[in-house]
Amino acid sequence: MARNIVHIDLDSFFVSVERLINAKLIGKPVLVGGTSDRGVVASCSYEARTFGIHSAMPMKQAKQLCPEAIVVRGDSGEYSKYSNIITDIIKETVPLYEKTSIDEFYMDLTGMDKFFGCYKLATELRQRIIKETDLPISFAMSANKTVSKVGTGEAKPNGQKHILQGTEKEFLAPLSIKKIPMVGDKTYQLLRGMGVMWIRTLQEMPLELMQQVLGDNGTVIWRKAQGIDNSPVEPYSERKSISTERTFEQDTIDVKMLRGLLIGMTEKLAFQLRSEQKLTACVTVKIRYSDFNTYTMQARIPYTSMDHILIEKVKELFDKLYQKRMLIRLVGIRFSHLVHGGHQYNLFDQTPEQVQLYLAMDKIRKRFGDDAVARAVGTSFKMSHFNSFSGKEKK
Repeated sequence: MARNIVHIDLDSFFVSVERLINAKLIGKPVLVGGTSDRGVVASCSYEARTFGIHSAMPMKQAKQLCPEAIVVRGDSGEYSKYSNIITDIIKETVPLYEKTSIDEFYMDLTGMDKFFGCYKLATELRQRIIKETDLPISFAMSANKTVSKVGTGEAKPNGQKHILQGTEKEFLAPLSIKKIPMVGDKTYQLLRGMGVMWIRTLQEMPLELMQQVLGDNGTVIWRKAQGIDNSPVEPYSERKSISTERTFEQDTIDVKMLRGLLIGMTEKLAFQLRSEQKLTACVTVKIRYSDFNTYTMQARIPYTSMDHILIEKVKELFDKLYQKRMLIRLVGIRFSHLVHGGHQYNLFDQTPEQVQLYLAMDKIRKRFGDDAVARAVGTSFKMSHFNSFSGKEKK
């Protein structure tokens, strides 16, 4: 049976939401991110992109390229709200979908052409999202995820595209190799050094040569260039979570130690989120007292994977939850409502220095272990009470 895979992507999502709030931004170069010169561009309008501006660029450089650009601080709460609205619409419409980021989805409509025209269904879904949210959105439909994702890029802004079965290779051939998912800056420069600029050239290269140059990744990239991708649409579930908890050998009422321990636990979970390129929208704190009564408290938050945001929420929940002033046997943290994402969603909360700091800390952890670097308060209590508790992280 021929597959029908749809890729949906909201156009300049942050900017589009800001334009709903302030119509004066429509048609103007807009930058969403840190408002000071030390900030970072999280998203930019198509008008701003014509000046060479892109996400993750220092705000100071972006304003030099386009002095008339309007800079907006950004509201992660609003972005989360609209992301959830769109997720609910998709959930009501299709049986199988995958939410890969805040503003990006895959849908598997295979077999639904018996009841509906798959492309017609996707078109009607896009029209409904536009009608109910006033947000521009693009999609493409093809036989697999790779071609559909590339197709959406070609359909933007605010358009749609159908790559018919059997035309995948022909569709990809004239496009830049940078259009292929997995081809980052380093791979692009390496292939350009070999004289490879267009996907057509990759299609004509022997697979063995790509394997020699790029190893296993070379095989995957070569197959994607041929329009071959058998990866499934993974069912999305908000029940996915990561958690960790600690049970004390001796019950404690040392609140200062508990807060320090929670900071260390939060740091490790946040690092796990970033390592898996995930974001969380729900934080839960658990306390079990010496009488074995267990209490939890949770809070929805804008999607994030940043330590300092999650630590403040964990501390806030712990302070609200710990009311009995009894001896504590166990504490735990859970992050749920996970979606795939990256640093972009948090860029308006960061300075370039903070972004580089997180990247550097994560690099050290990946090389030397997740305990290699941490905040002093979390480390000191973790070390001084090392023998007083036991437990393990769970996923």
